[in-house]
Amino acid sequence: MPTTVKDMLAAANAAVPRISAAEAQTLAAQPQTVLLDVRDAAEVKASGKAKGALAVSRGLLEFRADPESPLHEAAFDRARTIIIYCASGGRAAMAGKTLKDMGYADVRNLGGFKDWVEGGGEVENA
Repeated sequence: MPTTVKDMLAAANAAVPRISAAEAQTLAAQPQTVLLDVRDAAEVKASGKAKGALAVSRGLLEFRADPESPLHEAAFDRARTIIIYCASGGRAAMAGKTLKDMGYADVRNLGGFKDWVEGGGEVENA
């Protein structure tokens, strides 16, 4: 039986806990936490990103997160907490599920960039 996007999102949301902007800000202040923006580069450039966030588009996530990949990003460490956001939360949930499948144990979904901003999170230009 084929899997639909709705099914995939349900599985991702079940695997990756959703957190509030306040919780994300508290966690992001800790050195073992990576705040991850998975929006496309044009989106990040247009609106900025959460202060200190690592911007890795959803399309490159697996390559940047895999330590065996030549494109590996050093900030990705399976011992760290990863907080993900996108524009509205869907890509963040799917990215979180992917990271869980790749062995990242502590992955959280903030939801959308707007949640960060509306929660009083600082923003910086990308």
